[in-house]
This record gives sequence, C-alpha cells and structure tokens, in this order.
Amino acid sequence: ILMVDEKGKNMKCLTFFLMLPETVKNRSKKNSKKGNSSSSSSSKLPPVCYEIITLKTKKKKKMAADIFPRKKPANTNTTAVQQYHQQNLNNNNTIPAPNWQGLYPTIRERNAVMFNNDLMADVHFVVGPPGGTQRLPGHKYVLAVGSSVFHAMFYGELAEDKDEIRIPDVEPAAFLAMLKYIYCDEIDLAADTVLATLYAAKKYIVPHLARACVNFLETSLSAKNACVLLSQSCLFEEPDLTQRCWEVIDAQAELALKSEGFCDIDFQTLESILRRETLNAKEIVVFEAALNWAEVECQRQELTATIENKRKVLGKALYLIRIPTMALDDFANGAAQSGILTLNETNDIFLWYTAAKKPELQFVSKPRKGLVPQRCHRFQSCAYRSNQWRYRGRCDSIQFAVDKRVFIAGFGLYGSSCGSAEYSAKIELKRQGVILGQNLSKYFSDGSSNTFPVWFEYPVQIEPDTFYTASVILDGNELSYFGQEGMTEVQCGKVTVQFQCSSDSTNGTGVQGGQIPELIFYA
Repeated sequence: ILMVDEKGKNMKCLTFFLMLPETVKNRSKKNSKKGNSSSSSSSKLPPVCYEIITLKTKKKKKMAADIFPRKKPANTNTTAVQQYHQQNLNNNNTIPAPNWQGLYPTIRERNAVMFNNDLMADVHFVVGPPGGTQRLPGHKYVLAVGSSVFHAMFYGELAEDKDEIRIPDVEPAAFLAMLKYIYCDEIDLAADTVLATLYAAKKYIVPHLARACVNFLETSLSAKNACVLLSQSCLFEEPDLTQRCWEVIDAQAELALKSEGFCDIDFQTLESILRRETLNAKEIVVFEAALNWAEVECQRQELTATIENKRKVLGKALYLIRIPTMALDDFANGAAQSGILTLNETNDIFLWYTAAKKPELQFVSKPRKGLVPQRCHRFQSCAYRSNQWRYRGRCDSIQFAVDKRVFIAGFGLYGSSCGSAEYSAKIELKRQGVILGQNLSKYFSDGSSNTFPVWFEYPVQIEPDTFYTASVILDGNELSYFGQEGMTEVQCGKVTVQFQCSSDSTNGTGVQGGQIPELIFYA
C-alpha cells in the first residue's frame, strides 16, 4: 500500500502479508482431527506481518505545533481542559482524567499542565514570610531546566534530597509568576507584584524574566514611582533602569519629591537625590520633601515624630539641602520657621542673604544646575501680514510624536507684529483626547519675531512613537507673527520630532504654517 499526502507526495509504503480466509478454514479442519495437543497448536495462526518504510523527503521537519495548530477543543474535551486550568490555579489535587495528555498537541501545552499541579510533583515549596505562607508543588526536572539555581539545588554536588523547601524571602504571588514562566513560557506581570517578581528572577537566575520585569518597570515609570524604583534598581543592580529613573526625577523633580513613594525610599537613596546637581526643583520643595521623609522614617523606627527626632534621622543629609539658595521669602516663611534649624544656623543663613561679609555655612550654598531645556523649532521662517494672524478665542493646534521619551516643559509662541503687547495664553497637551497638562498664563512680547516661552506647571512626560496634541488659545493683540515653510520632521539633538495636522485646530495652524513654532522639552 502506497500512502500519499494531499499534495500527491509519497509519505510511507506499507507491505502487508495477510492470510486468506480459505487457507485459515482448511487448516482448522485438519487440526480438528488431532488430539488436544494439536488443538492447542491450532490457535497459533501465522501473525499478520507488516513493514513500514519511511520515504526521505527534502521537506523541513515540522514540530507538533505546526502539524496541529492551536484550535478550540471539541465539546467533549472542553470540560476536561477547563478542569486542568482550574486545577493549576487552585492546586486542588484533582484526579487526572484518562489520557489527559491527548488534550494538548504540543509539549509546551502538556508541560504547562504541570504548573502548580501536585500530579507527579517531587518537591514542595513553602513560600512567603511566617503567617503568610503558601505551599506550592514543583517538578525538579522542569525547574532545573529553567534555572541554574534549581539545577544546583536538585542535581548539583551539594544537592539535598528534601521533599519540602522553605523560601521565606519571596512573596507567593511572585514565586508563582516565576513558576508560570518556567513551566508555561508565559510572562504574567502586575504592577503590584513586578518588583517582587524581579527579586525572585534575580535570586534564581532567570534572566529573561528579569529583563521582562525591567522592561515592564521602564514602561510604567512615572514621577509617582520613580524614587521607589530608583531605590530598587540600585538594589537589583540594573543600571539601565537606574538611568531611566534619574531622567524622570530630574525632569519632574517637584512631582517626584511630592509623591508618596518618596517617603518609602531608604536613607542611601535619599542622600543621592539630595546631592543631585541636575534636580529641576525649587529648593523649598526639596526641603519640605526631606521633612516629610523624616516624619515617615520616625514611624519606621518607632520614634515620636518630634523636631529633634526628625533631625536625628536626617543626620548629615540635612546639610545636602541647599537652604542658602532658596528665595529669601521661601526661607523666611518656610525653613526658618520649621524648627528643624538651630538658632545659630538660622542667624547665619539670614546673614548669608544680607551681609557683605558672609559667614561660613555647613549647608551647600551653590545653586543646583538643573536641566537646560531644548527647543524644537518647526518653521524655517516667519512673517506677518495685515490680514493675519488673528486671535478671536479660536484654537491653534498641532500634533507631534517623538522617537525617545522626553518631557514637554512648555511651548514657544509668537508675539505681536504691531509693537509690544501682552497676551493671555491657555496652553494644553493631550493624548487621545485626554488632557495631560494645561496652564493659563500671560507673556509679554516686544514686537520682534522672536518666540516667547509659556510653561506648564510641571513638565509632562511624553512616550515615544505616539502622537500628542499641542494646543493654545491666545487672547490679546489680534495681529501677530506666524510661521511658514513648516517641516514634517525635525532633528533636535538625539530626538527626532514628527509633526502632523490636528483636527482640533480651528484658527489655521497646520504643519506648513501658523502658531506654536516651538516645543520646549527636557531629554
């Protein structure tokens, strides 16, 4: 028998040697005349023989997943499949159905059935701190294949044959996330457990899962969690994540310092932030953030949050706050009345502000450098005409996208073309209709064709490869300069900015001409 596939190509050749029915009948008659010994031999009929010859082909070998693509199981098997998925979640030790292996066409899927399953488990882990433990099953071979630490633990020279292993320093949810990756080749991360999962992946040397955790943290990085992630990135020795955290903290320093997460950092991270030369924040904000941290630290050390104890927990870090660089009003109404400074320190700082001969201070007296904003100018020239550019409460808008994460600090706008004038500007930054930042302020133009900066209250974080909408509504002198010969793509240092027209623009601004000539950003 020659077997062929659906395309007519030879697959296998089967040769069968069969006994004809007539031959079997004649033999049975002859044997029936003999005794019992003969009757016993009559049952020994020649067996059906076959030979399988596999024909060689030039086709590439296919894996099971290619031959059997993933399909929804038939109705008869759906219940069994769901039962195993539920068993994986609950670890309820249900008795396996016969031939459960037949429900899954690939080794990956069959291996995934063993995740958090007591079936054939040869080791158990008691995970979590006392009072919050969870007992999880494991399979030594699978674990050893996925982690060199597990391999040494179970098959190394110093391997111990233990049926139960206690892991008090890893959270159960994080350990399960790591097991899911090892068993199922699936990465399932959540914001509230990703740091604990990163710790588990580092401890058991599962580098691809650790990299996925770092990527997750980088994409979810914001001013609210940057300080906490900075502390953790140093602990886990992730320099790329550390650098990303510093970029956010520098550009959005005031938001980061006012976040709840700032009070959760360790003392070493506090010192590194207070030393930061490029911190883009007012010094009074730095001072208030340090006092908030000190109050929470007193609670962690079970101390009463008195002025003395706050100063005690701050220690030498207090002198990293550049109090002499504050505005005089900020110092007089804030730091001087906080009680955290001694009387001598307060007097010396007042003399620093006013006296010609300044006293020596323990505090750093040199202002921080902060960040230098960059400007992306999208027009090659500007002009003015008697019939434009007019403002009557209509919106000028443009869309833009960047190829690297930046922080938009404000816009550069044109001013009056008819001499000096003052404008009231409402600026806004949106993403898919959601307002990310807005501000209402005034600026004075001197009649030149220069651009004049208008700032957001806080810099707005802009993610790469996503279009954002920049808008402004101006109220003031109706005639102003306007840009022309606009560019769809502008290179600003290491950042590439693309522009496209916005449907929100009702006053004529577009890619080729109009208002909003500049984006002011930190990168």
